[in-house]
Amino acid sequence: MPDSAIAVALSLVAAPLLQGVIKKAKAFAQGRVGPPITQTYFDLWKLARKGSVVPESATWLFHASPWVLFGTTIAASALVPTIAIVEWRFGDAILFGGLLALGRIALVLAAYDSGSNFAGMGASREIAIGAVVEPALIGALTAIALGAGTTSFDGIVAAREMAGLGAFGPASLLAFVALLLVAVAETGRVPVDNPDTHLELTMAHEGMTLEYSGQALGLIAYAGQIKQLAILSLVGVLILPIGMLDSPAVAFVAWAVRLIALGLVLAVIESANAKLRILRVREIMATAVALGGGAILARVALGG
Repeated sequence: MPDSAIAVALSLVAAPLLQGVIKKAKAFAQGRVGPPITQTYFDLWKLARKGSVVPESATWLFHASPWVLFGTTIAASALVPTIAIVEWRFGDAILFGGLLALGRIALVLAAYDSGSNFAGMGASREIAIGAVVEPALIGALTAIALGAGTTSFDGIVAAREMAGLGAFGPASLLAFVALLLVAVAETGRVPVDNPDTHLELTMAHEGMTLEYSGQALGLIAYAGQIKQLAILSLVGVLILPIGMLDSPAVAFVAWAVRLIALGLVLAVIESANAKLRILRVREIMATAVALGGGAILARVALGG
């Protein structure tokens, strides 16, 4: 089976489980029992069996956006190296960022198309956050790609693992901090956003989905979980690409350990922080942009 197909299969199966692990860890950190880690699968199945209520003002755009979001997210996840490195993979860092941006735009347009004031407010906030998240992501990935001499994720990961500790220079460290900030923002986590909020005035990403229900809402939720797994997989394999040149079994174990570790980091960050005001969020993400730009300058000037 091609490695891209393996990446997609792993994403489809493991994405809800990762979400369950994060929720369980967050509950434990807050002194609660929390839901079982498999609850996310049941939630998706429940939504898949329900019908949808559609706003009267909605057009074809409202119906198509969840599928565009799901398709672009699946395509992005297929680009991330999981348990093997293959030379023929066509995906690269620029395409990955572009696919995530396309999915965001589709959901933003659907929010405006619904005619809901709260959905429009969430869309405007998502645009404000995305305007600084995307440059931070591309800047950090560019800095790492310059060290490998390629924008292909396979080439980057292979070069970093062969370089060993020599790959951890000032540019890489700056880029990794930027990627961690991007991961928090792209997955809609506290302090950037609150995925569990029920207060419309504080919503960003969740606000755009207020008019969705049933199967469409389940598709959006599933896409968000796959996106979360893809981003954490990418951050993990770029920071610590251990096992990617070994056997598939070793690479799979390393992939799972990296995912769980980063998921626990997100849970700790959520439990230790409160959601920030939208203007503060832009300041933090502007810091990520500056770190990404600094990483590029450090790579050019120092080569590390």
